[in-house]
Amino acid sequence: MNKTIITVVGKDTIGIIARVCMYLAENKINILDISQTIVQDYFNMMMIVDMQACEKAFEEISNDLGEIGQELGVQIKCQREDIFNKMHRI
Repeated sequence: MNKTIITVVGKDTIGIIARVCMYLAENKINILDISQTIVQDYFNMMMIVDMQACEKAFEEISNDLGEIGQELGVQIKCQREDIFNKMHRI
């Protein structure tokens, strides 16, 4: 499995989840777990996805999601699971 952590943060607006999930489905990226909250008007989502079947490179997916984030007015970041774990180890 090729796990990646995707985070989405910004002002809440209609269609954030739909747009991100549509892009992931189009690129054969499976959502393994998803958590999202809205605090007042601010949207926060964290996804764990499996990129095993994806044909695009990690960098291309990351750049594409960053551009989608700009279109939606939110910030979307991707990190490989192993890097994420090393950065957040206590």
